[in-house]
Amino acid sequence: MTGIGEIAIAALICLGAFFLLVGSLGLAKLPDLMRRLHGPTKATTLGIGSMLIASMLYFIVERGTVSIHELLITTFLFLTAPVTALMVAKAHILCNKEARKQLPPTGRQAGWAVIDGPQAEDTPRDCA
Repeated sequence: MTGIGEIAIAALICLGAFFLLVGSLGLAKLPDLMRRLHGPTKATTLGIGSMLIASMLYFIVERGTVSIHELLITTFLFLTAPVTALMVAKAHILCNKEARKQLPPTGRQAGWAVIDGPQAEDTPRDCA
């Protein structure tokens, strides 16, 4: 059973390393902020999640103990990465007037809540 466990751990580590590499390259090489968000929020999250699952599996297979720390870290990461990406994307859209023009229509009477609100054009923003 240890041989199969070691192969599974090694496969998860290799898979995680591949996703981390792809996510990091996406962050470094993609042309603009909105495209760069996909690298760290999707590929890198899968990569680090795979590494953490490999660590959990290692403690179960090799040491015979259950490690809950990796599960908590994975859960926290999968909950916070999309929220962080959403906040960065909203800040980019609010600070970049060209990005606002490229937004698709909402298909209803109300527009985009952040952009079309009553204070949207009147409030000065600190977009450095």
